Amino acid sequence: MAGAASRDKLVSTRDAILRGALTVVGEHGVGGLTNRRIVAAAGVSLGTLTYHFPSQTALLREAMLLFVEEETAKLGAIVDGYRSEGLSVEQAASVVEHVIAQLPFGADELGAHELYLQSARDPELQEASSRCFAAYDELAVTILSAVGVPEPQRLAGPVVALIAGLQLRRLATGETDTPVAEPLMMLLRGA
Repeated sequence: MAGAASRDKLVSTRDAILRGALTVVGEHGVGGLTNRRIVAAAGVSLGTLTYHFPSQTALLREAMLLFVEEETAKLGAIVDGYRSEGLSVEQAASVVEHVIAQLPFGADELGAHELYLQSARDPELQEASSRCFAAYDELAVTILSAVGVPEPQRLAGPVVALIAGLQLRRLATGETDTPVAEPLMMLLRGA
């Protein structure tokens, strides 16, 4: 029993560090990521941070994967809730717009975009970033397949890019009412 409790505490501590790093990146950018800020956000000691993550790159890679794993699970659950209803493409686009409007508008979302940009500068993060976008593509294929779009694999990348770009615009401009359904429908109809 002591082994399981100890393992759970390690997982919990590691999770707190990853979430703390995402918070710091969202608030201060990757350039503002310091061990002091991470441990303050995570509520752990400096020794605990360096025990779990010997490098900032390892920490950023794991934080990125955690974010996307949780995001795709959350969005996947929403998709599953609508799948049985047999939505049309138009209805699905409207649902996607509604889901995006409900996404957090703060440090967590900014942190994810900061990490994607950092991946362009740091080749060691590109594999994690590729895994993240592969998860989003897979989710897009699932949604597109569920609504009967032909060749969903061909459209997944452009759909993900459109939604990510619109989300980035929303974050950069502060516009909370950026339309998604209409541009998504234009993309799908054009395909």
